[in-house]
Amino acid sequence: MLTCYAPDLQPAQPAYTLSEEESKHAVRVLRLGPGAAVTLVDGRGGLYTAAVAEANPKRCQLRISAHALVPPRPYFTHVAVAPTKNLDRMEWFVEKAVEIGVERISFLRCARSERRELKLERLEKIAVSALKQSGQAWLPQLDELTDYAAFVAAAAPETTFIAHLEEGERTALAQVAAAGPGCSVMVGPEGDFTPGEIDLALGRGIRPVTLGPSRLRTETAALAVVFTAQIIYQQRGGVQ
Repeated sequence: MLTCYAPDLQPAQPAYTLSEEESKHAVRVLRLGPGAAVTLVDGRGGLYTAAVAEANPKRCQLRISAHALVPPRPYFTHVAVAPTKNLDRMEWFVEKAVEIGVERISFLRCARSERRELKLERLEKIAVSALKQSGQAWLPQLDELTDYAAFVAAAAPETTFIAHLEEGERTALAQVAAAGPGCSVMVGPEGDFTPGEIDLALGRGIRPVTLGPSRLRTETAALAVVFTAQIIYQQRGGVQ
């Protein structure tokens, strides 16, 4: 069944018109005709059952028959990552993170960051596509590129962790993140966080964690955070 993104859809609406892009895909590519079933998702937990009323390739009209609200997950996952120089690797991370389940993704500008600017439009489209493909109901929040120091200053120390590679005592993320309502994990650039950045986080009460014995690439480490949080969620009785 075709799933379409409808961010402006309201629960009481009896009908909805797909965007021109979605209409073209539904009518010309998938060749959906009147009566064909379509699922709509608004990215805010709303799932709608609809059927094609008018198969117009520019303005496909849908008739809505049912609406359900999917509650947010009780475990909140937030990844703050320094984007890689090769944007394809961040696109891959965003796609897979949304498929697995993540509530928020922030992008950090660190001292050793190779990418100093970031435009979210492409990443937002990838997130929407992954939302539709995976059957998720909640579109994660994607934040603009933020200076590291500003992010640390605004972080909640009790649920925020830093995954750095420097020597010193670090606890497995799965062990410490399971104790709270969610986790926010900072993942550094390929050159890792600087000692000064690590000290700044530790001084704020942010705890250091490890994702395992392997030295992971930035996007792999960020996805490992999402996997770890998903396991915690499932252990708490989440849908598998």
